[in-house]
Amino acid sequence: MEATKTEELLQILVVDDEENILRSLKRLLEHEEYEVLIAASGEEALKIIIDNPDVALIVTDQRMPGLKGAEFLQKAKALVPDASRIVLTGYADINAAIDAINKGGASGYLTKPWDDDEMLQVVNEAVLRFALKRDNKKLTQIVKKQNEELTTLNSRLKQLVKEQTIEIQQRNEELQGLNENLKHNFKNTIESFSSLLELRDEGAGNHSRNVAELSKKIAMKMDLSEDEIQSVSVASLLHDIGKIGIPDTLLFKDINDMKAEEKAVYEQHPVRGQAAIDSIKDLREAGILIRHHHEWYDGGGYPDRLSGGEIPVGARIISVADYIDRIIRTFNPEEAIELTLQAVQKEMGKRFDRKLYHYIPEPLEETYGGILQKTSLVEAELHLKDLQPGMVISKDVRSGTGLLLLSKGTKLSARNIESLNRLFSIDPSSSGIIVMVER
Repeated sequence: MEATKTEELLQILVVDDEENILRSLKRLLEHEEYEVLIAASGEEALKIIIDNPDVALIVTDQRMPGLKGAEFLQKAKALVPDASRIVLTGYADINAAIDAINKGGASGYLTKPWDDDEMLQVVNEAVLRFALKRDNKKLTQIVKKQNEELTTLNSRLKQLVKEQTIEIQQRNEELQGLNENLKHNFKNTIESFSSLLELRDEGAGNHSRNVAELSKKIAMKMDLSEDEIQSVSVASLLHDIGKIGIPDTLLFKDINDMKAEEKAVYEQHPVRGQAAIDSIKDLREAGILIRHHHEWYDGGGYPDRLSGGEIPVGARIISVADYIDRIIRTFNPEEAIELTLQAVQKEMGKRFDRKLYHYIPEPLEETYGGILQKTSLVEAELHLKDLQPGMVISKDVRSGTGLLLLSKGTKLSARNIESLNRLFSIDPSSSGIIVMVER
């Protein structure tokens, strides 16, 4: 099949001093839709390489006048290190072929006369290695460029979520499994989205982070799989993402005070949340949990009126964690945990799955024990230089432009103190850091 001018065929360079061999290989390989370049000597081949630096594969005879195959490949490797290399040799020259492999970096050798099927298999595999190596370099450049673009995040929340989810989709489709650091960047981006969502609803404070921490601990207590725990963690951080499109008049209104038509609009936010991230393959499981985190165990929730086992277990976990974070601060700090557990227990079988209750008390204490103010501690405002690992944040730490950096209740470590110093150098705040200290 003849290629159009716009197609770029991968180039194969064949080097042999025998014209009949050059013709045979050219005919065989062009049938596979490669662009075949030929040279009758190593010296001629080096000139061709200089003019064609993107050559994918070099197939060379070992025994030639002038430059031998091993010497030629050694020089070719310096010019086109990514090109694959194969040696053609007679049965009597196996040792010379091995020398070409050692010196010239050849991936293997074929003996003359060759079998066409074997030749095509070896050539196609060698060209594939070159193509993968080339594509990996391109993907690395894409990663670098996209990581730089992440620093341009701003207050245009609605557009930002759309743009960044697309970027996350691209990174995961193109680079999944190639770079462990990408997983770390992915987690940080999700947390950034959660922080940015809370900028619109200041009354939410660090709600998403608290729900995420509690949900993850409950899921771990239940011995869910690593993938399930990951889905619960991501979904709980983004469970309110669908509220981006809700009018402010509804966002700040109690659902019990809404008119029927207002309530119908508000109850679609879990569906919008799922739709917002559905284009990202790795977030689709989390999207299902976001859709159903307002379902009630008795079927009285929304948007799909699911009940019992129809509700995904992750959504059941997020539902109870969301409820806990919204009511726990309404109680006196010293009784908050006990009264919250009592309130949750009253909803068991109606709003929540009874089987979950056993797994809640310990994660609840771990999550909120450091957040709820203790009588033996007092608040103090400190400069960055005075922060010490082990101190507990008493009020949310925000940058000068209002971005949430650390949530209330966070126990400081050397790592997040270092992060605060770096972020405040970019976006400084005029106030100090409020922490809890002993009286």
